[in-house]
Amino acid sequence: MTPGAGGRGSAEVAEGQPAFAPSGEGADVSDPLAVQLAAMDAVLARSDAALTKARAPASIASPEKDPLVYDLDWNEDERLEEWGVVVDETEGLPPVLRAALLLDAWNDLQVLQHASWLGRLLAAATLRQEGLTTAAHLAAINLGLKSIPVERRRHRARDTRLLAIVNGMIVAAELGLKEHDRLTLALTMMERRLVGRRSTSNLPGLIELVMSRPLVSAGMVAETLKVTPRAALRIVAELGLREMTGRGRFRAWGNL
Repeated sequence: MTPGAGGRGSAEVAEGQPAFAPSGEGADVSDPLAVQLAAMDAVLARSDAALTKARAPASIASPEKDPLVYDLDWNEDERLEEWGVVVDETEGLPPVLRAALLLDAWNDLQVLQHASWLGRLLAAATLRQEGLTTAAHLAAINLGLKSIPVERRRHRARDTRLLAIVNGMIVAAELGLKEHDRLTLALTMMERRLVGRRSTSNLPGLIELVMSRPLVSAGMVAETLKVTPRAALRIVAELGLREMTGRGRFRAWGNL
C-alpha cells in the first residue's frame, strides 16, 4: 500500500521494512537482519532523545512556559546553581545534618516553582547515599514532616527549621520501623499456613507477591501464579488475606 492510501498516513511502510532508519540512511531491505537492526537503532535513538529531554532542566526541556502557570521571572537554573553551592559546601558534614541543610536550602531558595516535593526526595537520597538507609528504598521523610507543626517547619529562625526537619526524620524512621515490624508479623502469620502443604502449593508464591505489593488483585495473582482467576480467588481465600476494597467486583487484598 502506498503512503497515504486508505487513510493510513505517510508513516506506513511496506511490509517487512522498518518504520524508521538510523541517521537518515535507508535500510538494506535485501538483508532481513539489517532491517531489524535498523529498526532497533531507531528505537534506541528515540529513547536516548527522550531521556536527554527528561534529564534537562525545566527551562531547557520546556523553553516556552504558560505565563498563567509559571512566573517568567523565576530563574530555576540560577536557583538550582545556588542550591548546588550548598551541596558542595555541606560535603563532609554528618549525613543527617547535611540532609537537613539541603532540604532547608531547597525550601528557602524555592528552586522549582511546581516541584517543592523534589527537595524531600533529594534529602532522602542523600541519606541513602551515605548508607544511613536501605539501598532499596528512600526514607519517607515527608511522612515524618507531616507530624511536625507547620509553624516550626516554616519558622523564621533557621535553627528552629533545621531542628524541625531532624525531628521529622526521626518520626519517619520510627514509622518505618513500625511498618517493618508489622510486615514481619504478617509474614510470620502467613507462613504458618504453609505447614502441612504440598511442595507444589501456590501459597508460597502468593505470599511473596503479597509482601512485595501494597495491594494485589485477582488478575495479578492469576498472572503471577499462572492460574485461572477462579483459582486465584480460592488461593487468596486459603491464605486469609484482608480485603481492602469491600467490593464484589474489582476486589483487592493486602497483607495482614
